[in-house]
Amino acid sequence: MKNKKLKLFKKRLICLFLSCIIFIYAPLLITGAAANNDNENESNESGINIVRPELGIKAESAILMDAATGTVLYEQNADGRYAPASVTKIMSLLLIMEAINEGRISIDDKVITSDYARSMGGSQIYLAPGEEMSLHDMLKAVVVASANDATVALAEHVMGSVDAFVARMNERAAELGMVNTTFKNATGLDEDDHLTTARDIALMSRELVKHEKIFEYTTIWMDTLRNGEFGISNTNRLIRFYSGANGLKTGSTSIAKYCLSATALRNNLQLIAVVMSAPTSDERFAGTKKMLDFGFATYAIYKTPKEELSPVRVTGGTAEKVNIRHEEGSFLVNKGKEKNIEKHIQIADTAAAPIEAGQKIGRIDYMIDGKVIKTMDIRASESVERISFWGIFTKMMTKYFMID
Repeated sequence: MKNKKLKLFKKRLICLFLSCIIFIYAPLLITGAAANNDNENESNESGINIVRPELGIKAESAILMDAATGTVLYEQNADGRYAPASVTKIMSLLLIMEAINEGRISIDDKVITSDYARSMGGSQIYLAPGEEMSLHDMLKAVVVASANDATVALAEHVMGSVDAFVARMNERAAELGMVNTTFKNATGLDEDDHLTTARDIALMSRELVKHEKIFEYTTIWMDTLRNGEFGISNTNRLIRFYSGANGLKTGSTSIAKYCLSATALRNNLQLIAVVMSAPTSDERFAGTKKMLDFGFATYAIYKTPKEELSPVRVTGGTAEKVNIRHEEGSFLVNKGKEKNIEKHIQIADTAAAPIEAGQKIGRIDYMIDGKVIKTMDIRASESVERISFWGIFTKMMTKYFMID
């Protein structure tokens, strides 16, 4: 009997000793493990083989950009500053879409035309002072018919005044990295120092097409306003005559000549082609088509497949395992290389607590010909707290002394 009690006492003593050791040293081990996680390679994207032939674009400036990644696929004097004409309205439309998304305005709002909005020249839908029109129809008039009067009415509705709206246009341009742009008005009517570049237009176009609702308007070929009494047709003829075309905005004045930001989507590849200061309307469309044709023939989008990942064992945590997830996305590849893509999943056998939801646990490298072209992080789906001394002690006591 005494031997039995002595053995039990020794077992408890050993258990208490081990618990103390774990309590003292676990934080150091955890800290070391966390440091190892922090020292992992950062996500990197080495890119693709960019081919830039001479396309013979007859315009002062041009650029082709992949909307998903922002990769420039072709450029010709892309940073030259020119008057953008009504391509300006891309920024106006961006501010309107952002205001809708933020709930500051609604697509069902009634927009009242001011005397100032009515005074706009150029392309218009001949709004009368005091005339009310739904924001939906006003937006349609801006996108399809490039209506200057509707643009100003919407600018006043969003910000209270055109001056405040234009100030926000310039702020937003700075936020997007449009370093060579100065907006003087919301419409694109010629004005001193109202200038931008093909690259900057591509940047704001890329931001606008993130708002998928805009395609409900930019893909309209012909429509009506005022209960069918006023017909409008799209100034962007690519919408009807180019496969996959889904936007975006034309512009022309005597100073700006002919400008266009054209977007098109094929097989998940969304491209943006910008032409500035083309000598004729035909040349602006021909130039954008050349760039789009080149882009679709040369590049493709690879969508990362969903991976089922097993939970990772946790050390020093209140849970034994943590569920993990990987980021999903897409990336640009040279066309025909999609079948050569290999993926390498790198996850540690264990993860040290504490773990925060969203914390990086590992990564998936996508490779072509041994070259990493895209890295997707693997992250914790949930948080796991570090176990306390009493948590460890309780577990040990339960394990060794639990009575059935």
